[in-house]
Amino acid sequence: MFGGLAVASKYSKDLLLTMYRKMYLMRRFEERTGQQYGLGKIAGFCHLYIGQEAVAAGVEEAIRPDDYMLSGYRDHAQPLARGSDPGMVMAELFGRTGGYSKGKGGSMHIFDIENHYYGGYGIVGAQIGLAAGMAFASRYRNEDRITVCYFGDAAANQGIFHETLNMAVKWKLPVLYICENNRYGMGTAIARVAAVPEIHKRGEGYGMRHEAVDGMDVLKMYEAVKDAAAYIRAGNGPVLMEANTYRFRGHSMADPSTYRTKQEVEDERKNDPIPRLKEYALKQKLAKEEEFDAIEEEVKAQVDAAVKFADESPEPDLAELWKDTIVEEGEEDVRPRERVLGQKVTKWPKYPSGQELKVTWDLEPREQAEKADKAAGLKR
Repeated sequence: MFGGLAVASKYSKDLLLTMYRKMYLMRRFEERTGQQYGLGKIAGFCHLYIGQEAVAAGVEEAIRPDDYMLSGYRDHAQPLARGSDPGMVMAELFGRTGGYSKGKGGSMHIFDIENHYYGGYGIVGAQIGLAAGMAFASRYRNEDRITVCYFGDAAANQGIFHETLNMAVKWKLPVLYICENNRYGMGTAIARVAAVPEIHKRGEGYGMRHEAVDGMDVLKMYEAVKDAAAYIRAGNGPVLMEANTYRFRGHSMADPSTYRTKQEVEDERKNDPIPRLKEYALKQKLAKEEEFDAIEEEVKAQVDAAVKFADESPEPDLAELWKDTIVEEGEEDVRPRERVLGQKVTKWPKYPSGQELKVTWDLEPREQAEKADKAAGLKR
């Protein structure tokens, strides 16, 4: 509302419903994941994304399907937003052969090459450096692609974060770093361990574009990422974005979350991004209640089918322990959907060997270095 009058939405009905469907799928999938963990069907660590869905949905609609993506270990929902098969993701969590990595990756290592999702990583901050490498490869190959790298607030205190930002800016790498600041690194509030808790401000020291975004509002995420992606694709270098969000569940399924009050969580739930988007669409008269009801029923059935598929997927044979450890020369890529579902995959990523390529920019420009020396008073 503005001046008592309704302002027409600049967003299409299709975009809003697509975002809602993706957020609702992530939410219901993660809720069932928590349930299946409680039943003992998922082993090891398991980190849920409940509450943070607006970040992944907004990002996905603002970038291209062929852009690269990496994340940390809270990684089930992001590939779903990219288009990964829910049944195969759930089977991976179950440790079954129907999973994307035959059940060998599990909860923290979802990997879907077909959808350019290059993994969740269990080592805090590891993906930050890897994302710079992928972005370097894109620039080296003269691709019009960007790399999106998710990481949590605690990873911003890792050394690799600072080392990589310096390199990414120096080489103007086409990478978008998104810190999903859910306010707690495991059980520690970020303000307790960070001299500057506004993580995006750390980009200032490297001359890097940086900004904070409301990560509980999918439309604000969409707008911010869309603008940042265009900036990066234009050759301006990397962007550090801080998506201020909140996880409604503990750090992992093993976390009783005693470091925060129930009242705090309940207060934050009032800002749930899913009903927030629904309310906006209804007020703008861009969709009807029954359309949202239909989406919710379809998604619930989809998630039920995913759990059933994972349950029925076979346990891996012990011989699988010795497979897929190295790639033999000339060995073809295994295409998971072909292996599991028998569906022909025609758009499998292909990359040049690199032997025929040459760096097209000066990695260490002498002119820039001389100007810096002079500005620092090192040359007269």
